[in-house]
Amino acid sequence: MVRWAEADELAGLVPIELAADRLFEQVGIVFPPGTTMIEEVADPHAVLVEGAPPDGFALIGEVDGCVHLDQLAVRPERMRQGVGGRLVAAVIDHARACGAPGVTLTTFRDVPWNGPWYARHGFSVLPESAWGPELRALVAHERELGIELAPRVVMRCLV
Repeated sequence: MVRWAEADELAGLVPIELAADRLFEQVGIVFPPGTTMIEEVADPHAVLVEGAPPDGFALIGEVDGCVHLDQLAVRPERMRQGVGGRLVAAVIDHARACGAPGVTLTTFRDVPWNGPWYARHGFSVLPESAWGPELRALVAHERELGIELAPRVVMRCLV
């Protein structure tokens, strides 16, 4: 069951993000050192989780009027069991409920569990000409952080 995170669950999400990030090593992507995205979260109502204790989470924000999926992470041993799909569906439902026009995200274009996976869940590549100012700033910030280690794309799902 997908639900909003509780404040005392946030610290327990860090190992999930770290384990999910390590999976990228098998395709030659090693993230630069630093804090995880979930460690920087103060508001648990920006985080959807599934399971108790959580098996995965979706960290969301708002960019150019759309709900923005900042991070999706699932425990490796629970992958390929629908957890990520249910979390993404809940993010899309949340966007509808908020009256947002869609959900945006940035991801690796060619990593099978990134760009192609999101495409199967209703997302399509958003051309740069359609990016708003906040999305442009977010992509620039990601580049400054050094996470563009393989071709990346911006994707959007209209709701």
